[in-house]
Amino acid sequence: MRKWLPLTAVCLGAFMLLVDVTIVTVALPDMAADMRTGFAGLQWVMDVYALALAALLLGAGSLADRIGRRRVYLGGLAVFAAASLACGLATGPGALIAFRAVQGIGGAAMFATTMALLSGAYQGRDRGIAFGVWGAVNGAAAAAGPIVGGLLTESFGWRWIFFINLPVCALAVLVTLKAVAESRNPHATGLDLPGMAAFTTGAGALTYGLIRVGENGWTSPATLGLLALAAAAFAVFVLVELRSSRPMLDLALFRSPSFVAVMVGGLLLSGAAFSYLMYVSLWLQSAEGMGPVAAGLVLLPLSLAGFVVAALAGRFLHQVSARVSIGGGLLLIGAGALLQAWMLDAGDGWAALVPGLALTGVGVGMATPQLAATAMAAVAPARAGMAGGALNTARQMGNALGIAVLGALFHTGLAGALAGQPSGTADVLASGGAGRLLADAPAAREWVEAAFASGLRDTFLASGAMGLAGALAVALLIRRPAGGPAGRVPGPAGAPEGVPAGERSSV
Repeated sequence: MRKWLPLTAVCLGAFMLLVDVTIVTVALPDMAADMRTGFAGLQWVMDVYALALAALLLGAGSLADRIGRRRVYLGGLAVFAAASLACGLATGPGALIAFRAVQGIGGAAMFATTMALLSGAYQGRDRGIAFGVWGAVNGAAAAAGPIVGGLLTESFGWRWIFFINLPVCALAVLVTLKAVAESRNPHATGLDLPGMAAFTTGAGALTYGLIRVGENGWTSPATLGLLALAAAAFAVFVLVELRSSRPMLDLALFRSPSFVAVMVGGLLLSGAAFSYLMYVSLWLQSAEGMGPVAAGLVLLPLSLAGFVVAALAGRFLHQVSARVSIGGGLLLIGAGALLQAWMLDAGDGWAALVPGLALTGVGVGMATPQLAATAMAAVAPARAGMAGGALNTARQMGNALGIAVLGALFHTGLAGALAGQPSGTADVLASGGAGRLLADAPAAREWVEAAFASGLRDTFLASGAMGLAGALAVALLIRRPAGGPAGRVPGPAGAPEGVPAGERSSV
């Protein structure tokens, strides 16, 4: 079993950093009460971590290719542990948000290197098994976060959702030092600092602008100014990458329709499958009166289905085309969100969500392993860090943007159903204050439940649209090569399959 120690080391870090994307979900009401923060503050506690991951993954991948992937992974573990300790000790929302951002920096260094470390550690059938297990961890981690967070919050307090990272980080460091070999790109040159700055500016401005929509509206000068800044920064990023001799993202990769499909699929998968969990948790705990553990367990069908299906997909479905596994997974994710929108009415309880959550989990499990394999097959081994960083950037950007967009829709849906109620009631509900409101005015339950049903339906409909759009993009972009199944031809020994041979990059 010693040969699986590198897989263990990588999966420990990956599971921990992905759990921290959603582990905060069920602790939000306790955080809001403890730190007296509002809806925008709660969004930032969730979003700044995903944003830091997304903004820095490409740069971390380039740095890892240059100085060593193992070294960057270990550095990320150290930063993540220190930031987790600081988050647990934070005394105000500003400090917590800042340390969550630092946590995201450490997570980016870890996440940018995981796929490349696995690709270097395993060959042939072992590589397929490793990617299958890694995909199962990815599929389960984000959805398992609410369950773990619920247990820790209810048993020890919300600060322990951060303190628990310290022993896991220590174990991951020990296993990595013992079992993971160093690897790098021997031809890597300097870092693309202008590209990193432009991409980070664009991602931050876009996310901030979308979060402000709920407060200021789509046409306010602040919102339009931030969105314009984001567009300008991304345009600068493209120009910098096209002219740079050492780009952190080789835009030539996007000449491959299959690579484009992977990026779009990763972006929309995260946005459609996970971004609404924050708002579901607020409803379950503040309006339905559930505790953190019970709220986390409601999401168990998503977690369990994602883990089981991803493990089976990595072992038995590696010969199935990427077009079917990724596109079919996104189709199921969209259908699961739409099923939740259809089944949830005012007065319904948590059981109305279960069938849709389970269907979404099946879709996540189907798509996740093949996304990883297809991205790695699109580049030469020396560019594995770039490919891994690009895919994981797309996934975390999908989560960050999804939280922001769905938050605006959730808030708008709440407000639209509260006509005639005092001004600011939507803000109270969105900040986890439904329990206090109902304690003071039990007769308000009918319109509180109607407001949450309206807001959640809007988020589910948007998530469903994202999933279906992703499935359509994959179906159109991953083409059927002559003489073989759609999106798959035999590749070199040990190489993941899923990209037509003519589309494998030679960079």
